[in-house]
Amino acid sequence: MCGIFGTINYKKPIDKCKIFNGLIHRGPDEQGFYSSHNVNLYHTRLAIQDLSTTGQQPMEYNGLVIVFNGEIYNHMELRKKYGLNASSNSDTLTILMMFELMGMNMLDEFDGMFAFALYDTVNFTMYLARDRAGKKPLYVYNKAKVFVFSSELNVLYKKCRPEIDYSALTDYLYVGHHYRKATPYIFVNELENGHYLKINTHTGIYEDVCWFKIEDFYKTERQADYHDAVTQLDSILKNAVKRRIDSSDLDVGSFLSGGIDSGLITAMAAQQTTKLKTFTVKIPGSFDESALAEKVAQKYATDHTVVEIDFSDLKNDIEKIIVNHGEPNSDNSAIPSYYVAKEAKKHITVVLNGDGADELFGGYRRYVPFRHVDFFNPSQFTRISSRILTRILPIANQKQSNYTYFYRLLKFASYSDLVKIYCSASSDLFVGFEDAFIEKPKMKLISSDLARINDYSISPLKKLLLMDFDSMLFSRLLTKMDIATMAHSLEGRSPFLAKEVLEFAPGLPDSYKIKNFQTKDILRTLGKRYLPEELIDQPKRGFEIPLQNWVDNELKNIIQAYLMAPDNLYSKILKKDFIINLIERKIKISDERRAKILFCVFSLEVWHKHL
Repeated sequence: MCGIFGTINYKKPIDKCKIFNGLIHRGPDEQGFYSSHNVNLYHTRLAIQDLSTTGQQPMEYNGLVIVFNGEIYNHMELRKKYGLNASSNSDTLTILMMFELMGMNMLDEFDGMFAFALYDTVNFTMYLARDRAGKKPLYVYNKAKVFVFSSELNVLYKKCRPEIDYSALTDYLYVGHHYRKATPYIFVNELENGHYLKINTHTGIYEDVCWFKIEDFYKTERQADYHDAVTQLDSILKNAVKRRIDSSDLDVGSFLSGGIDSGLITAMAAQQTTKLKTFTVKIPGSFDESALAEKVAQKYATDHTVVEIDFSDLKNDIEKIIVNHGEPNSDNSAIPSYYVAKEAKKHITVVLNGDGADELFGGYRRYVPFRHVDFFNPSQFTRISSRILTRILPIANQKQSNYTYFYRLLKFASYSDLVKIYCSASSDLFVGFEDAFIEKPKMKLISSDLARINDYSISPLKKLLLMDFDSMLFSRLLTKMDIATMAHSLEGRSPFLAKEVLEFAPGLPDSYKIKNFQTKDILRTLGKRYLPEELIDQPKRGFEIPLQNWVDNELKNIIQAYLMAPDNLYSKILKKDFIINLIERKIKISDERRAKILFCVFSLEVWHKHL
């Protein structure tokens, strides 16, 4: 895992030390620099594979130069497959040799997480590329013929000082994250997952190429027998775990909750290595999964650590946690993720996780109704009756209750607008409060994507899973985990996002994922082969954050200080009376949703103040 930065046709002087210092947490082991005419490349390295000096970057090979952030887990398999020989075992070198052999078609062969800049000095062409899911970030500033790219927005902003994009911030508040390539800045985009840019470094002309689209796999349904599918998934996942262990010269650990996803990964990893280090989170006031996790740890004799997080330093750390993202971030689970990564780094440098399983196999409770009802195309009767019921029924306040679940179903069944339906089913922030905005959110890209996906001849469940992969997972969850782990120079690896899993899971029949009212059915069936019986039917919990309590107690003063400041940013986007009334509880809204909105706006203010 590393940090990369680069420029094309950028004329202003650059202080190398400032670039390195801005990315040092992503790569504390080595720093490197390359410059040729109008191209500059910078790299900070976290050494995990090929710990010798042969893995140093920027790496040059036969007229090619690369800075690379990530890991190619099957790179030694590819060397054998294509007869590529070298004295170094560096996966960075494998990329260069593969490019020399087949150009950017090599991306189809890779199982890995990556963001890289590869410069072809002979043809004066720069390639910027990202992996299938978008685990490794890359942001690109482009104005006229000038390009500046970086692993993190904070470093890019300090160099380019782009203007704020208020339209993008309006959309952020509504969706809860910056959707797809959007960022809070004009002329700055996030390179999308499964895409690469091909840039002529002389002319500045570029092409944005989509090399992987998961929707193609959703359009083709597999007809495999259920038990054959379970066995096939078992083999695919075990191979993904093995690759992610074998491709590290350091010990690999595993995050272990009391759930199916991390339990499967831990069980398979424990069969591949001796005395696997595992880590479980224990949060006061929330459901304690440590007892369930302990059963898995005992079954596989792992070196187990329970990380107890009391959030005693939250008031002092909250601004730093938000600022690390380089953009507003409304996902409050970034808080425990930060602390868990901090503790894990004391024991390990590489850790496995279960990221991606929920979005691929139907892990959230909100997927269940979409398995049975087409909420993307509700009838007029459904919309009208649901709208009436939500107006007369009491507000749902208990987060995990059946009534809250029923109330949310009524809410997104009452809308005809696709953006409202999706946002109500996911982030659930300002849907129904559109009048709070000074100017209505434009939502052009997400509206276009939803309309396109809704026209596909696939089930409502597949539509929601597809949107969540491209929106919630890419734009929110993977970003959160990358920032949390990299803040502590910790590398997270996600077997559920392996090449073969991404090609296998989308085509499974809906009944293999949601069976009646049971989520992740095929993973639960697979879990019976590996996990204690008590874990099999556990519901999805994730980090159960006491956000309501924080907003009203520990963080109350700092949140209100930001929101009531005379020079706040949000009042250019939202009507200030709405926020004041929300603080004073004068708006009919659930406590949980009120807390989420206040935290979302608070995050915006913290980001802006620290620019």
